[in-house]
This record gives sequence, C-alpha cells and structure tokens, in this order.
Amino acid sequence: MSQPRHCPAVLIAAPASGQGKTTVTAALARLHRNQGRKVRVFKCGPDFLDPMILERASGAPVYQLDMWMVGEQESRRLLWEAAGEADLILIEGVMGLFDGTPSSADLARHFGVPVLGVIDGTAMAQTFGALALGLARYQPDLPFAGVLANRVGTVRHAQLLEGSLTEGLRWYGALSRETGIELPSRHLGLVQASELNDLDLRLDAAADSLASSCDVALPPAVEFAAPEMIAAEPLLAGVRIAVARDEAFAFTYGASLDLLRAMGAELTFFSPIRDSELPEADSLYLPGGYPELHHVALSQNTSMLTAIRAHHAAGKPLLAECGGMLYLLDSLTDVEGTRAELVGLLAGDAVMQKRLAALALQAVELPEGLLRGHTYHHSLTSTDLEPIARGLSPNGGRGAEAVYREGRMTASYVHFYFPSNPSAIAALFLPDLEDAFASKPDPTGECNSNVGAGLPAKRP
Repeated sequence: MSQPRHCPAVLIAAPASGQGKTTVTAALARLHRNQGRKVRVFKCGPDFLDPMILERASGAPVYQLDMWMVGEQESRRLLWEAAGEADLILIEGVMGLFDGTPSSADLARHFGVPVLGVIDGTAMAQTFGALALGLARYQPDLPFAGVLANRVGTVRHAQLLEGSLTEGLRWYGALSRETGIELPSRHLGLVQASELNDLDLRLDAAADSLASSCDVALPPAVEFAAPEMIAAEPLLAGVRIAVARDEAFAFTYGASLDLLRAMGAELTFFSPIRDSELPEADSLYLPGGYPELHHVALSQNTSMLTAIRAHHAAGKPLLAECGGMLYLLDSLTDVEGTRAELVGLLAGDAVMQKRLAALALQAVELPEGLLRGHTYHHSLTSTDLEPIARGLSPNGGRGAEAVYREGRMTASYVHFYFPSNPSAIAALFLPDLEDAFASKPDPTGECNSNVGAGLPAKRP
C-alpha cells in the first residue's frame, strides 16, 4: 500500500461566479512558479477554458476534480500524484463556494484542503469583512485558509479591506483592477489561451501585483491519502484515432485523452479548418469548441467535409460532442445571421443564440454503458432525428440532452468525461462491433471509480 503524501494546498473559491477566481488562481500559480516552485493546478467541475489559462500560468497540465463527474477515487489519485511532484497545489473552485451538489466546499472538506476566499472588492470597504466571515463560518467544519481581495483600486482601499477582517482571518493580499491584468471573455467563458498574444504579460503583471500586496509564504501542507491503483485495460490496443484540434475544436479533457492512450490507442491530431484530408485512422473524435466563430472557413474546406463523409460511409466509428456535433449538421448560423453549410451527416440545422441555451451535468445511459459529462452551449438545434438516449442531470439542471446515432456515428451536445466509463468509451471507438460489445457495462449503472489509475500524470 502506498504512503500518504503531503503538499501545501488551497482551494480558491468565491461568493459567486464572476469574482475573478481564474485570474487570482492564475496570478498565484505564476507568482509561485516565478519564484522557482513547481505548481500543480486543478479545476473543480467541468470546464475547458479556465484550464487553458491555468496551464500557461503554471507550466503544467491542468485536470478536473469533481465528486460526481470525475469521482472520489479518481480525484484522490490525481491529488496524490500531484502531491508527489509539486511544491504547491492550487484548486480553482466553480460558481459560488457553496453552490451546487456537490459543491466546491464539499470537495474541499472531503480532501481536507483549506479554502482561500476571493471577494471582489469593487465599491466595498468594511462589508468585505462580513462577507469573509460568512464564507469562513457558514459551515463550521469547512477548513478555511483566509481571504484575498480582487479588483482593488488603491493601496488605501486594500488597507481598508484588510482592516475589516475579524476573528483572526488571514489576509492573503489583493489584486489590482488594472485592465492589463483582467482576462477577457466571450459567450462560453474566457477567451482561449492560444488567442491571447499578451497572455504571459498579463500573467506576470498579475503575479507582480499580488506579490506587492501580500506575504507569498506557502499555505500549510495537506495530507493526501494514497488511492487504490487500477491499471487501464488495453481495450483500444492498436486503434488509430484522429482527433480534431484547432481554434474551432479545442474542448478536450487531458484525462480523457490520457485514458485513450492508456488503453492502447494511437492519437493523431488534425485541423478541420486547414487540413485537406483526415490522417490515416480507424476512428474519429470531433470534440467541442467554437465552430460558430469559424463556420464559414469550415464550410469552405470542402475536401475535409468530403473526407469526413467518406469516413462515415466506410462504417468507421465517429464521436462528436457539442461543437463537433454542430459541424456534422447540414448548416450552422451565427448570431449575425450568417449561415454556412457543413458536413451534412446529421439532418438538421443549428442557430446560435445570444443567451445560454443549456448548462447542466449529464448522465447518459448508452447501449455501451453509462457515461457522465456535462452540457454548456449557446446554440439551438432543429432536427427530426430520434435520439437513442437522453441525458439526466443529477441536480435538476436544464439539460436532458439528446444523443443521436447513425451507423457508427454518435453525436450529442454532451461533453463526455471518458474516465467515467472506460469500457463504454472503448466501445464507441473500436472499429469492430463484436469487440465493441464484448465488454458488458456495469449492470448497477455506477460509474467506475479510480478508472484513470495507472495513467501518466503528464500529457505526452
């Protein structure tokens, strides 16, 4: 049995979304990295955009932690492995500290990681102390490290906020509201890291701003218990999977790609925008992203559209998630009314909306087994196709997303978290149907625990 590991750690949370958690987490990561420390960052709950920023800030891969989608055992493994190599572990929370089931507070309490509360100090003075005390004392058994003020105007403003703290709450400093620090966003969240030419300048500026206002000593060490290690089975040995990856298709989880590799798959990446043909592959994975920002360019790459149609016509597996599904439709229309014709393998059309259309965790019972994931999109799709399954949200969120199937093609708005059921994912990508259904799904419908054990801690 492996021994517990110890590492300084905090979970960065806030009273609500929009308080600047990602900016603060990125600033802390870059600050400690610039001081020569090895920093590992995790994101609580489903998210693709924040981890892109946090990877640049820390210089290390960023994975999800979640008591439902990822699971307790897999979250434990990820933390334990990080504790073996890092000088500091940072976990960015999701929504407000106590929001959702399970919440960021639930995860912090379960693993004994103290919470660092981030509060937007804009237009606030002594009330800052009341909010801080509420976060710290609302659940008496929640480990709490202290608070950090975001979007502070002046040195005097920061002093007022610090002076409002009571009951020995620790002050972790303040981050200025200078425009050069704040990270820009668009309709699904932050702008992708690859699109920000000045991202490293912003991160260094944020780190310097934070360093000037606080003691940068490490938080206390947390003990992370060793998980039960279960090696992934070679269910995809020798299977070649082509994965779409460019500015239109970038929403992939590192843990999902790690799992495919651990099961023996060979991954090859390609660009549906720029490449004229698919790489030689047995199966195809079209993840989510921002196809609505590039739909005209995608429609003009007719050789790629033809190649994807040929892949499907050959009876080869194809999994498309959210933006990947939009790409397979007859057409996609952006918010300005510009329509582009796309692959046309799924009969239907999508239109982008100015408001959020769906946001929810999802559990989907497919013929291959139960998969967990989430949905988050601003488009509406019209189709006469009958779904083979619909998602179910564990916390009553809007969703019930449809999953469509035509031959070996499976498409849905749902972003699946592959380690939630490795055998089901293997079945979706296996080129031979007999092999695909050789492994029976867990009849209890429970997601596998610690399914990623034995995977590499870093992406190749």
